[in-house]
Amino acid sequence: MEKLAITDLDLTGKRVLVRVDFNVPMKGTTVSDDTRLRASIPTIQHILDAGGLPVLMSHLGRPEGQRVAELSLEPVGRVLQTLLGREVVSVSECVGPEAVAAVKNAETGTVILLENLRFHKEEEVNAPGFAIQFAELGDIYVNDAFGTAHRAHASTEGVTHYFSECAAGLLMQKELDYLGGALDEPVEPFVAVIGGAKVSGKIDVVEHLLSKVNVLLIGGGMAYTFFKVMGLEIGKSLLEEDRMGVAEAVLKKAEDAGVRIELPVDCVVAPDLGEDVSTTVVPRDAIPRDQESADIGPETRERFGELIATAKTVVWNGPMGVYEMTPFSQGTEAVANALAQATERGATTIVGGGETAAAVADMGLVDRISHVSTGGGASLEFLEGKDLPGVV
Repeated sequence: MEKLAITDLDLTGKRVLVRVDFNVPMKGTTVSDDTRLRASIPTIQHILDAGGLPVLMSHLGRPEGQRVAELSLEPVGRVLQTLLGREVVSVSECVGPEAVAAVKNAETGTVILLENLRFHKEEEVNAPGFAIQFAELGDIYVNDAFGTAHRAHASTEGVTHYFSECAAGLLMQKELDYLGGALDEPVEPFVAVIGGAKVSGKIDVVEHLLSKVNVLLIGGGMAYTFFKVMGLEIGKSLLEEDRMGVAEAVLKKAEDAGVRIELPVDCVVAPDLGEDVSTTVVPRDAIPRDQESADIGPETRERFGELIATAKTVVWNGPMGVYEMTPFSQGTEAVANALAQATERGATTIVGGGETAAAVADMGLVDRISHVSTGGGASLEFLEGKDLPGVV
């Protein structure tokens, strides 16, 4: 993934328009999790240190092209100002005279934060007349928002047509180096762990990885569709009947490609899902008809852990069960711990975004994994082998 990076450019005295991902969780008008803000700081600091003016733009929530007071980026700017320890000037527009004036009048060493891009419906439809207005706000365009790179929006794709220099920010570069490196030049053995609720959501990832990996571990709700193909009773467990043919084809492809697919050998079952339910561990061929399986069992956890321990490269996307409920959280926790241990032994470990990243964060293991992706949908599409408009 040879891409122009921010470190390749001379930023002295330049206005640097940066697409960041400040779509942070909010409680009212308070930022409840500043992880994404912290992730953007190296790029912002790099611009400041190089003598440039960072002009930041982002979306927040889904205002559907309307100005929604609760989705203003101004409170986000206040948190960013504290994190950076320098002035962040929040502008109440993202294009037009007010934005242009704010950039023009900015003092050296300050940071400009433009208002929520999605207050304009033109952002998501990638309207050229909207995108061209960004050219007035910077000399250089930098995309540091991997989480939105799979969307062809005005601020991620349209904008690039109006700048002669477009580059990846430090966070974007890190995502491309880790995810691209794992897929293009993985150090073997390469083990992929795929979970999540549905085969339909992950089938493209599974098919793309079959030509890359040595071992594929499958857990989560999607495993039961594979069980059904194998003729096993799955009780009330999740089944995508219309994806059984796809699951069967995957098993055949893996066999032809010489890829080892490991499915759970035991499961955690309960009559219903909930925090206080009584659970039982059963072999995969003994799931009771009136019960639902919602996690991998202890033998599977151990087996998956042993296979992860042999790996030099591990990619994980999707939880092993309904991890947000305590009785069904142990499978996901076991895989997360196995990845942390593999990292300590020198393996490159990569966690795809979304639920998996949230689980790793909840467990306090982010610093013990080589790379936890900041993009949910973007990392998924990257693992599917798709071109991301914001990267292209």
